[in-house]
Amino acid sequence: DLVEWQLRIADGQALPLAQDAIRQHGHAIEVRLYAEDPDAGFLPGSGTLQTLRLPAASRAVRIDSGVIEGDVVTIFYDPMIAKLIVWDEDRPRALARMREALAACEIAGPKSNIAFLERLIRHPAVVEGRIDTGYLDRHLDEFLSPATLDPALVLAATVVHLLTQEHAADCNAAHTPDPTSPWACVDGWRLGHAGNRRLAFLHGEQRIEPLAQGYAGHYQITWDARVHTIAGARLDGETLSLRIDGNMHRFRSTLHADNVLVHDGQQRLRLQVESVYRRHAEAASASEHRIRAPMPGRVVLVQAKPGDTVNAGAVLLVLEAMKMELALKAPRAGVVAELRAQAGDFVEADAVLATLEQ
Repeated sequence: DLVEWQLRIADGQALPLAQDAIRQHGHAIEVRLYAEDPDAGFLPGSGTLQTLRLPAASRAVRIDSGVIEGDVVTIFYDPMIAKLIVWDEDRPRALARMREALAACEIAGPKSNIAFLERLIRHPAVVEGRIDTGYLDRHLDEFLSPATLDPALVLAATVVHLLTQEHAADCNAAHTPDPTSPWACVDGWRLGHAGNRRLAFLHGEQRIEPLAQGYAGHYQITWDARVHTIAGARLDGETLSLRIDGNMHRFRSTLHADNVLVHDGQQRLRLQVESVYRRHAEAASASEHRIRAPMPGRVVLVQAKPGDTVNAGAVLLVLEAMKMELALKAPRAGVVAELRAQAGDFVEADAVLATLEQ
């Protein structure tokens, strides 16, 4: 009882144990799941937890969480979702248990740091016990999303999307007068086009455009200048089984609205499908003259006024959210046309706070 020991020491008593008498039994590791975006400087997130899946608590796994699925992560509190603590007989086993526990986690709604934690727990500095409190600051690039995506994960996400499309079309066709009509089929067949289906996904700022041929779990998918053969793809609940270029793979997969997630047991990939990409592209082209709030928060400072000439990158407003101050900058050089917020105003995510003359 460490608290009792502290009280006894404060009373002038001696510690009941010497250092060499302390016996170590087992190893515990804790990570914290946050609604944040590590690839954007750990920018806090907010929004409804559409999905919150955590590992089952047990003798070796402990979950300390103050939210449940359906709750809203707001701007008024720390965006931590849960503390995940594991224990085992020694450090290697505890690391393996943490990898297993993280693989069972899933968050949909606000962005989260789960993928970052999965890379962290496998990093040699952590595995070998060499990490210190300043290591991440010195080597942060080693833990962020890799620039080159794993082709197997991209292909798996593409197949999940294809199979889901086909299943939805089959269900719709079953309720029509002619369920076997070729017009109800989504195999992409068109006269002279060899059944090509061009898809588009968004991963951060990267656009991924696979070209698929085939139907019902058997495909030829062209991506990244290579043609990959997919055979026997089957989606059983959340388990995707398939052969990629002759090699058997198994993934856990989920589909939420316009997001598809695949996990191979070691790493995960979340992609936004085409409709979301188009909205992002349209918003980007239409908002070059608009400065928007990246998240809900309170405006604490306004550093410009209508008529001011500003350079690209000039700070126009400062937003406070989740214990952080975010500087909102001009996307280009120009003249401030309008300010729609004042210091002290609470604003919603994506609200237009200022505009530049077009």
